[in-house]
Amino acid sequence: MSGRALDYLRPVGDLLGDYRKVAGPLPREHQVWRLTGPGLSALEPPVGEPLPVPGRNELLVRHDAVSVCFSDVKIARLGLDHPRVRGFPVVPGHEVALTVAAVGPELSDAYAPGDRFIVQANMTLGGVARTYGYDVRGGLAQYAVLGPEMLPYLLPVRPTTGYAEAALAEPWACVEAAYAVSYRTTWRPGGTVWLLGDGAGVELGDAAGWRPGRVHLDVQDTAFAERVREWAAVSGVEIVAGAPESVDDAVVLGPDPDRVERALAALAPNGTCAVITAEPLPRRVRVDVGRLHYDGLALFGTARLDLAAAYTPIRTELTPGGRLWLLGAGGPMGRMHMRRALQRDGGPATIVATDRSGRAAEAFGRIAPAVLTFLSERECGDAETLAKRLNDATGGLGFDDIVVIAPVAEAIEAAFEHLADGGVINLFAGLPRGTCCAWDFTTIAHRGVRAIGTSGSSVAHLRGARDRIENGVLQPNRSVAAVAGLDAAPDVLRAVAQGRFGGKVVIFPNLREPLPLTPVGELARVLPSVAELLDRGHWSLAAEEELLRTLT
Repeated sequence: MSGRALDYLRPVGDLLGDYRKVAGPLPREHQVWRLTGPGLSALEPPVGEPLPVPGRNELLVRHDAVSVCFSDVKIARLGLDHPRVRGFPVVPGHEVALTVAAVGPELSDAYAPGDRFIVQANMTLGGVARTYGYDVRGGLAQYAVLGPEMLPYLLPVRPTTGYAEAALAEPWACVEAAYAVSYRTTWRPGGTVWLLGDGAGVELGDAAGWRPGRVHLDVQDTAFAERVREWAAVSGVEIVAGAPESVDDAVVLGPDPDRVERALAALAPNGTCAVITAEPLPRRVRVDVGRLHYDGLALFGTARLDLAAAYTPIRTELTPGGRLWLLGAGGPMGRMHMRRALQRDGGPATIVATDRSGRAAEAFGRIAPAVLTFLSERECGDAETLAKRLNDATGGLGFDDIVVIAPVAEAIEAAFEHLADGGVINLFAGLPRGTCCAWDFTTIAHRGVRAIGTSGSSVAHLRGARDRIENGVLQPNRSVAAVAGLDAAPDVLRAVAQGRFGGKVVIFPNLREPLPLTPVGELARVLPSVAELLDRGHWSLAAEEELLRTLT
């Protein structure tokens, strides 16, 4: 038996062992925090609800740890404008570690009280996309019932894995997912295409082998239009005149910003827009960056008259030996991206980490890797000086990769100008749909610049993050900046909204005594026995075990 397993067998009335095994009677009630509308002030005081009883094919689970995310704050800020909020009340908390507390009789062969799991927050329930902690009650409740459709989204964790580190698998999975997104490189089979613009001299190229269901033909050049009609007749593709209301793939033929904006507005989720032009566009194009993040839109372009040449695969992984800018690196997610880049084999040769206050550098103290440079808006004083420092950092070549962790439209718009030829801007931070930035689309068509965006992760990403944590490759406890009990949920959400901590805040919902929001560095004042077990000032498994022994 490992040393970690032996830790919880120490005699202290075996309170921790009982907690882990869910020994003893369950409570009759549990506490639930509900957000009843927009604004953090709409977070109602905790309500005592009768403990739910699982049905024959359901599980009753106990939430052991909840890592609070800025996305939880966005639920309050955006309300029903948030793309994942269907209505109020909302019980937030999607980064959770949980334990089975009771099992419906039809599941007794597969599950038992004490089984440990983490949750893939993005689910499909009844054919509808749903999200734990958004339109499914989340971790700011002590207990929850999970129905049969939710069980495939549970991943088991080892009994010796800490609750906080297990909960932190979810944000790490999102970080990994940001570099693993894939985009179509052809028109959607059976889908709808919109060809608009001039078209003079343009050839279909390899696109002649693609098979959409319908093409809306809205071009000026009669010779190109005739070539498309001949291809469609042979290929069994329907031709429709004029513009569609919604389209899977739009191709703008020529340097017309107005047409590009119309095409972007018509794209369905996971749609693509390609610009085919040998001439520069006369003005910037307004791009809905919220849709790039949440709807998976892809932007293509080429200066060649071969239409299919625009659809080269979009690179989503960091360029080996390249130049990386992490925009908004001072918060917990920014630091995760930073650590990933530094630990990656064949990682970037240059990493510039920026934030507003200069807090990004605090993650390394006085010792930082030679490839890493920190810049802050406060240090630079103004945007012009920051832009010059960024330009100097790349020798005027621009960045191969820009990862945006700060949800600030002005920063995203300015960052686009710093991309190198073939560079990729990765919109990890989500902004509401309808948030627009003005981008020079000539760089997309002529210099191969691309934009990507992701929201959430998959079961596979979560499994990979869990495995790296349990194998010691990732050390998420180092990301924990503060801890709290469920009673401190409003203070935690306000602290996250204010960016008070550079690391994650973890709530332990089932403590029997109140625990105020407490920075890890101040635990000696509140819980000295827990502070004694920190790992060189960082949260640790031993500290977590002592916390649970003391307060459960």
